[in-house]
Parts: sequence; C-alpha cells; structure tokens
Amino acid sequence: MISLASRAAYTFLDEPYLGLDPTAREIFYEELMTDFGAHPRTIIMSTHLIDEAAALMEEVIVLHEGEIVLQADVDDARSSAYVARGLADEVRAFAQGRDVIAQRTLGRILSATIRGQVTPGDEDKASANRISLEPVSLQDLIAALGIHTLTSALTTENR
Repeated sequence: MISLASRAAYTFLDEPYLGLDPTAREIFYEELMTDFGAHPRTIIMSTHLIDEAAALMEEVIVLHEGEIVLQADVDDARSSAYVARGLADEVRAFAQGRDVIAQRTLGRILSATIRGQVTPGDEDKASANRISLEPVSLQDLIAALGIHTLTSALTTENR
C-alpha cells in the first residue's frame, strides 16, 4: 500500500499479494487499477500468479538470467504460440519441423506448446488427425519459455 500511496513515477511491486486470500487479492487488484486510473504511471509487478494478474498487464517481459526472452504486448504474447493436443503419435507428427517449446503427456495424450501462428492448413491437418489446436494461456507460455530456455542452456553446456 505504501508503494501505491507514494504515487511515484515508477512503482515496483514484487509479489504484492503474498499472504492475501483470493478475495483480498481481488480487492487489491481493483484498488491498484482505480489508483492507476486516477494517477497514471509505470507500474512494474513481478508475479507468479500470471494468469490471475494478466488482466492488469499491458506488456509482459520475461527474463532469464538477466536476458529478455520475451517482451511483447500481452495479447501479442498470447497469440505467439498455441497448444496442439491429441494422441501422442499424431501430435508428434503434426509438430514435426515446428518450434516446440514444451510438451506434457497424460497417458497417451500429448500437449505440445508450439511457437508460431495457426494457419488454415494447420487447422485442416489437425482436424483430420483429431488434434485440437488451442490458445496458450499466458502462464503456460511463460512456463514453456522457461522450460525451453533451461533445456537449451543445459543442452549447450553438455556439448
């Protein structure tokens, strides 16, 4: 609250909702937006509750070891990747040659987060193979980028 009350040109908030239950967090977010509306300024907030706080954000910046791995408008970030979900073999075949930044399996089902835009041809190919193409949540995109960056770094170190 002191950070908001100062109304400094730059306000830094580091996990400002720690210890707040969901109702109290919602009140905090509403107060933050009300104050920002009355006193516009740059607010930089670090958060692990990405999807919850996404409605507050205009831009997202993801850092890994001091380097920017993503800087984009929130909507542009969300539309920079998608999830292909279906039977593992079909999804692997669909994802061949694409920039897969994360994969998760649940039994025979594979969910692959793929960087890029879905084309009409992709939709046709996915539909023919019973693969669903879904928008990626901001939280899942950031997690995928983190996993991808770590995996790339470990692969480079082991060469």
